[in-house]
Amino acid sequence: MIGERSLSGDPYGIIVTFGGGSRSWVETASLIRAFVFDLDGTLVETEELKALSYARAAVELRPDLDEAEVVEAFKDFVGRSRQEVAAGLVRRFGLEEATRSRMAGFGVNTPWQVYIRVRLQIYDALLSDRELILSHRYPHNIALLHELRGAGYRTGLATMSHTEQTRRVLFILGLMDAFEVVATRDDVEHGKPDPEIDLLVARELGVEPEDCLVIEDSPTGIAAALAAGMDVIAVTTELTRQKFRDTDLLDRSRVV
Repeated sequence: MIGERSLSGDPYGIIVTFGGGSRSWVETASLIRAFVFDLDGTLVETEELKALSYARAAVELRPDLDEAEVVEAFKDFVGRSRQEVAAGLVRRFGLEEATRSRMAGFGVNTPWQVYIRVRLQIYDALLSDRELILSHRYPHNIALLHELRGAGYRTGLATMSHTEQTRRVLFILGLMDAFEVVATRDDVEHGKPDPEIDLLVARELGVEPEDCLVIEDSPTGIAAALAAGMDVIAVTTELTRQKFRDTDLLDRSRVV
């Protein structure tokens, strides 16, 4: 999570200070016209809730599984599409047999779709808990968003969550009007790490990709932003921190 931040009053530059002033990143204002935020794991720790929902769904399908083991495995899929996460966990934990027996009941044709249906029932219940969502928000990241808007920067959201879940979370966080452009998984054919969603946000904001700074929590999201030709800062979480330690995807000076 980002610590204390400050924006300089200098009209020639913007200074974002991380970790209570222990690390800073400086970029010339003339090069940045827009900020593109991720949602899950960046403004609110819904990635943790997603992990929990996948784990509980897996245990419902296979009661012999360890919920904590599934949560740990989810870390390998943070930032991926719903289909990629579900298919990956179905394979890893041998959920094919348990899901196939329920395909007819759900009216679907693949094991991963059954897993998603079971998991969404659990996740929707978690998202209905307003206090739970608020307790998982990242106040400093949200404050940064408001500060940037106040300074006149364009703001967009690029999330792999689907539209319904995105709207519910933004409503609870009081951020329904915080972005000029909101793009979700439903708006693109290819999910992150493909750059399609970041390029879509830039296009809708009317800015060039190189004029955008992306704030992301996952290696998948970072890869998408870099592929789009955008600048990027990684704000790691407990779910993604080790992945950044294990990769040279981004210079350490831009990883918090």
